[in-house]
Amino acid sequence: MKEFIIKEKSFAFAIKVIRLYPVLRNSRKEFVLSKQLLRSGTSVGAMVREAQNAESKADFEHKLAIAQKECDESLYWLELLGQTEYLTEIEFNNFHSEATELLKMIRSAILTSKSKPK
Repeated sequence: MKEFIIKEKSFAFAIKVIRLYPVLRNSRKEFVLSKQLLRSGTSVGAMVREAQNAESKADFEHKLAIAQKECDESLYWLELLGQTEYLTEIEFNNFHSEATELLKMIRSAILTSKSKPK
């Protein structure tokens, strides 16, 4: 059940990142950080999807670990965009909050999986 929620939230996060990308590129003329955020922000959900089709428990945990790294990387790009004022404070807070929540959920799913016997 938790993975289903993570799947939904990671997909919703990807959609928001995709919609933010043209705003950053076209309106705010930011080209490098926005592309990095687009890549990492959409990779989170892709790795969650891969985890759903894992071949083993270890593979499941590995795919979620990659999703966790991508989510943390997204937080990094968001922090840079916020500190350089390409994102408004409200935009930053919304995206950062959502990515942080998603990161916590992924970490929790990994820990839960590791605590269960094979």
